[in-house]
Amino acid sequence: MPVKAQVVISAMETWAPKRLAADWDNVGLQIGNPADDVSGVLVTLDVDEAVLAEAANSGANFVVTHHPVIFKPISHLRGDLPLGRLISKAIAAGIGIYAAHTNLDCARGGVDDTLAAALGLAGIEALSATYEEQLVKLVVFVPRDHAHAVREALARAGAGYMGKYSDSAFWAEGTGFFRPREGANPYIGEEGKLEAVEEVRLETILPGELAGRVVKAMLAAHPYEEAAYDLYPLMNGGNSYGLGKIGSLPGEMSLGAVAARVKGALGIGRVRVSGDLEKPIKEVAVCGGSGASLIHKAAFRGADAFITGDIRYHDALEARRLDLAIIDAGHFATELVILPVVAEKLQQTLVGAGYPEVLVTVARSGRDPFKNL
Repeated sequence: MPVKAQVVISAMETWAPKRLAADWDNVGLQIGNPADDVSGVLVTLDVDEAVLAEAANSGANFVVTHHPVIFKPISHLRGDLPLGRLISKAIAAGIGIYAAHTNLDCARGGVDDTLAAALGLAGIEALSATYEEQLVKLVVFVPRDHAHAVREALARAGAGYMGKYSDSAFWAEGTGFFRPREGANPYIGEEGKLEAVEEVRLETILPGELAGRVVKAMLAAHPYEEAAYDLYPLMNGGNSYGLGKIGSLPGEMSLGAVAARVKGALGIGRVRVSGDLEKPIKEVAVCGGSGASLIHKAAFRGADAFITGDIRYHDALEARRLDLAIIDAGHFATELVILPVVAEKLQQTLVGAGYPEVLVTVARSGRDPFKNL
């Protein structure tokens, strides 16, 4: 049985919300309709005609790509030009396309986290913070016999996450007073009579962006016709997200040894290195894809080496002046690591939603445009 495209979209945006994307980026559903039936999903870094053919041949009619197909606004759709031809073929074949780009780079467990983990880094932190959650506190008053049910509903909706902890909440017992007025249909009490009820003051924190969803879940679980609750904006910040990661190697090693480690972890035969191959390396910064803009940030944060792709001649010279070693492992290889992670997360979501027959696979036709000779 097919699944609606919106289920796949929601899974991606729960993990990598569009609000994490850079202002210049274009992410989300690019071709298709959220209400379309999806029979299979293909995950890729880029979409070209070979990927569309693989999708059609494998029975997949929805593609999740890292790099957007439509990046800049288009003023025409011409079948004699590459982009117009690609979009026309996708539409004609009934293949939807969804892009998760810089939002997936920044997300927890996204491109940069996965790259850092593949290299065995520990103590991983964001290299350059670009987004910080604004937290709010939700306080709701609940009759004691429903307090656990409401608390669990809040947690399932995304409230109560603090660092590596979930289901965080606090409650205090007290007495609630109210008088049901004419036309009321109270869960407890009688019309016109002042009631005193043992209640729990239940409070938890949540990202402000989730407030609507969390309040809706709370109201659905609350037994009262009119639930009493408050939302307070907080000055303390929530999780921060950003491009690039920095962490520590298990032990100090030479730049040459780190380069060999990168090749082994990413399954590539060649990297470009800038720096003394005997230089001791302990702190390492990484950025999947093109990370040259983070060279100064990596040096400022104390990195001994920076692993990324698309480093230009003058980028390497600038890094040398900053005493920052560079390992350029290529745009393709430093992002390829995310594809099996995306496929696994989406497959787990579909199985959990009751659609185990909708398969999520990694595209085999995706190729690095460069060859090492």
